[in-house]
Amino acid sequence: MGEARTGAGARGGWARRGARGRAGRGAWALVVGLGLACGRGERAAPVVAAPPVVAPAPVAAPGPAAAPAPESITVAAGRRIVALGDLHADLGASLAALRLCGLVDGAGAWSGGDTILVQTGDITDRGPDGEAVVALFMHLQAEAPAAGGLVVPLLGNHEVMNLHGDWRYVSAPDIASFGGEAARRATFARTGPIGAWLGQRDAVLQLGGVVFAHGGVGPAFAPRGAAGLSADVRAALWTDPGAPVLGPDGPLWLRDLVLLPEAEACPQLDAALAAMGATRMVVGHTTQASGRVLPRCGGRLLAIDTGISAHYGNKLAAVELVNGDARALYPAGAEDLPDPPAPAAGR
Repeated sequence: MGEARTGAGARGGWARRGARGRAGRGAWALVVGLGLACGRGERAAPVVAAPPVVAPAPVAAPGPAAAPAPESITVAAGRRIVALGDLHADLGASLAALRLCGLVDGAGAWSGGDTILVQTGDITDRGPDGEAVVALFMHLQAEAPAAGGLVVPLLGNHEVMNLHGDWRYVSAPDIASFGGEAARRATFARTGPIGAWLGQRDAVLQLGGVVFAHGGVGPAFAPRGAAGLSADVRAALWTDPGAPVLGPDGPLWLRDLVLLPEAEACPQLDAALAAMGATRMVVGHTTQASGRVLPRCGGRLLAIDTGISAHYGNKLAAVELVNGDARALYPAGAEDLPDPPAPAAGR
């Protein structure tokens, strides 16, 4: 028990330094080792309620340099895209999933070459390692471009809940890893290191004919396009938390495309894809109890929240896309997924 407590404390202390950009490579190796040793065996602690939400002051949020604009991302023929679902504050499971995809080495450094990694949101809540997982993605986002790669973490509903002070799913160990409630709240504030970083993230990304979102994009929101929806979410984050784009039918919370019968879901999906000039949508958010990627509507929708974190059973999986061909990646091997027809010539 003493060794486990020492590991958790060291991990939390490193994460606080890492999120503020002061950790060295040796410290990063330390947190990776601790994550491998401890992360996958931990379970989320009971939910801790947060104090009432206090509206943040309307000030500009400084932060790290913004990632490339979605419209500037080029997907050349043969370039690999990997989509990774909900990780829920589990460092060990996050590293295991990244290794499964061949994206990090034993020290947690980027090894994915020119791969584009899209993480579809919900890296916070439920587990014990919220700050360490955020620091991991900050680290990879900064490191991947040197190898020609790109890491795009999207916003999930749980990130936005934390920004708005809704801590219903925050675990006690996660709060402790930040140094207590006040320190955690300051870190997620608009001008805090994590709050500022999350405030710059996209909610929806489109790469060629593939749309990525946490919950999904329904036909009512699709005409705004990926860049427009992401801008709408960023604009509403701090000033209009009740905006429809942040609500149950918006891209962070929508479940209809995964849960409705296909006779209802597929026409909605097709209308949204047509409005966005896309052929496929990849979403997280709705956990698949099977631990398998769920293809719907002939592969036009892929639901990739398989329950990677210990809270959901460490069901590791990801989706790989190359030239429009999709495969599900599992520890036991890759499996082909159905692909929608390619757009007709001239479209």
